Amino acid sequence: MCSFSREMRRKKQSVFIILLAFIRHGRGRAKVTHAVVVIFLEFFAWGLLTTPMLTVLHETFPQHTFLMNGLVQGVKGFLSFLSAPLIGALSDIWGRKSFLLMTVFFTCAPIPFMRISPWWYFALISVSGIFAVTFSVIFAYVADITEEHERSTAYGLVSATFAASLVTSPAIGDYLSAQYGDSLVVLVATIIAVADIAFVFFVVPESLPDKMRLTSWGFPISWEQADPFASLRHVGKDTTVLLICVTVFLSYLPEAGQYSSFFLYLRQVIEFSPAAIAAFIAMVGILSIIAQTLLLSVLMRTIGNKNTVLLGLGFQLFQLAWYGFGSEPWMMWAAGTVAALSSITFPAVSALVSHSASPDQQGVAQGMITGIRGLCNGLGPALYGFIFFLFNVELNDMQPVAGRPAQTTEKSVIPGPPFLFGACTVVFALLVAIFIPEHHRLADVKTCSARKSSSASAAHAQNAGPLATPTSDAEDIEPLLQDSSM
Repeated sequence: MCSFSREMRRKKQSVFIILLAFIRHGRGRAKVTHAVVVIFLEFFAWGLLTTPMLTVLHETFPQHTFLMNGLVQGVKGFLSFLSAPLIGALSDIWGRKSFLLMTVFFTCAPIPFMRISPWWYFALISVSGIFAVTFSVIFAYVADITEEHERSTAYGLVSATFAASLVTSPAIGDYLSAQYGDSLVVLVATIIAVADIAFVFFVVPESLPDKMRLTSWGFPISWEQADPFASLRHVGKDTTVLLICVTVFLSYLPEAGQYSSFFLYLRQVIEFSPAAIAAFIAMVGILSIIAQTLLLSVLMRTIGNKNTVLLGLGFQLFQLAWYGFGSEPWMMWAAGTVAALSSITFPAVSALVSHSASPDQQGVAQGMITGIRGLCNGLGPALYGFIFFLFNVELNDMQPVAGRPAQTTEKSVIPGPPFLFGACTVVFALLVAIFIPEHHRLADVKTCSARKSSSASAAHAQNAGPLATPTSDAEDIEPLLQDSSM
């Protein structure tokens, strides 16, 4: 009897070990399609909540709605900026899958609380920024399993999938909300989020080879690896790097703020219906995909990287000015078309950096751009919310659904002051970008490794480089409507 018990115990242990191995490595070999499915499900779930989120936001913060929205999104963005390097460094040691599971879980965790408790919902959105870095881990996952010449296509596919998830989901969410209520939309979004978590847990294989992880186990994580400001300290070491980073900061700051408040602005100030907002997202998303694939490749071949950057900044300036002065729905539709064209800016900037940096400095150079953009994701939403507050653009007298009461107030000459402020910063970005040399080799800005063994250091750099900062020039190829529902 005792031997039988021991045998059963051994069998249970064997089953447990097999289950752990299955969960850790998933089925088969890691593929780009795994990353595509994870991104699609996550942002499809959030896209469904576009209409309910706008209503809940206004009902939860009837006073100073734009300001509170900016603060919530700003805290989330800044926490993501602070945590991304640490999560990246840890995933080099423990593998991508465990951190992919963590980021997807915490990014989607606030969804059911939209109906349970709106206050907890917005609190969790803010705190979730600590782990809401799914794209960083996904790019590292793709970098692990692709060759360098394949990486541009793979990153483009992941980013296009992100756009595709937002093309249809807001319209579906709006239809379900109109027919069956917001509770069903939140339930469907929660089910999709749970399906995404289960997909990562059971199906997604580990992308980082065991031998790569084993070479990292003996090396503790240094403060430099986890320091979010580490890459920013190298900005002043080369004039070209400084010019590029200033250009990115001045142009992405208003774009990050725009992401956080634009759909609320469309609905409550320009009087877009939920269906019109869904159609607007679909139109801009589709045009952004076309601009970042067909148009971008043509422009890069014909006018070069720098001129493509300048053209993209020109489109962005026109778009923001139109948003700032536009007061009619047709103006927003026209400006949205221009906004899709402006999405070529950051792929062109990333390509310019990639061509200027030597092969062994790609990660550091791209890391500076990523660090600047991460900082903007925290500052931009808070800045936009504060400017709306300063100019008394409030929702107190507005209905939380389509339509206004009879006593509508006279529209201001500048309905969207933050967008006009953003246009001014883009003007300075254009002036700075003019002085960026198109053909220039960046100075050596690579940090020294603390590793004693050069071979181990090289192996770790091969893994760590793409993690926080993909080395491909397609790293920043993403559609205009980033995090539009979060």
